[in-house]
Amino acid sequence: MAKIYPLFSGSKGNSYYITSSGRGILIDAGRSAKQIEKALSDNSIDPRGIEGIFITHEHSDHIKGVRVLASKYGINVYATEGTLRSMETSGDLSPEKFSSYIINSGAEAAGMRIKPFRISHDCAEGVGYTVETSDGRKIAVATDTGFITQEIKSAIKGSDVIVIESNHDVNMLLNGGYPYILKRRILSNKGHLSNESCSEFLPELVRNGSTRFLLAHLSKENNMPQIALQSARCVLSEHHMKENSDYTIDTAKETTDGSCIIF
Repeated sequence: MAKIYPLFSGSKGNSYYITSSGRGILIDAGRSAKQIEKALSDNSIDPRGIEGIFITHEHSDHIKGVRVLASKYGINVYATEGTLRSMETSGDLSPEKFSSYIINSGAEAAGMRIKPFRISHDCAEGVGYTVETSDGRKIAVATDTGFITQEIKSAIKGSDVIVIESNHDVNMLLNGGYPYILKRRILSNKGHLSNESCSEFLPELVRNGSTRFLLAHLSKENNMPQIALQSARCVLSEHHMKENSDYTIDTAKETTDGSCIIF
C-alpha cells in the first residue's frame, strides 16, 4: 500500500511526500525546512525515513528547504544535471553534508522506482516524475509546464494517481493585476498549465486507466479551487464520465490538511 501526502502546493511552495512500506521520498522541498518538518510531523511522518528528495526544477518554490533539510538528515538529492548546476550556482547544495545525484533514466529509493520526464518550463532542465511501487502501482507528478507535451502524455498515461497542474483561469489572469510581461510568461508554452488545458487532457487519462486526480499548483491570485474543479468536471461530464464512479478529483491544498491519497 502506497500513499501520497500533498504537504504544500502553490506559488508559496511545493512538496509531496510519497511512501511505500514505511519508507518514503519527497518530490520537491519548496518551503523552509522548519515548515516542511512541521508538515511532516502533522502527518505523523518521521523525516529520518526520507530516502531521497527529487527536485523538479530550481525555482525557489520547489527548492527553498532542500539544503537545510538534506543537510540535517543526510538525505540524498536527485535532479537533472541542469537543475543541479543551477542549484550549485545559487548555493542550494552542500556537498560536504549530503550527496546529490544526476537523475537520468531513473533511480531507486524507498523501495520505489522514480523516473523523470521533461516538462516545458522556463527553467534550466525541468522534469516531472513518475513513481512506481514494488506492487506495480504508479503515481505521476506533472506540474510547472506550459503545455502537455507528447513526452508528458506517454510518461503519465496509466498512472493510478496523477497530480497535475491546473494553475490559472485564463480570464482571471488576463483581467487581473499582474504585469503584462508576467501574464505573457504564464500563458506561454514555458509557463503554467491553465484550467482549460488541464481539463482537456483528463478524459484521455481516464480512458487510459487513471482514476484519481489531484489538481495542483493553483494560483492564489488567478484561480480558485471551485473554478478549477468545475472546469475539470464539466469536460469529464461532456465525455460521459461520472465522478466517484469513473474517477475522483480534488485540489491540493496550499498547506497540508492531514489528508492523503492511498493507492
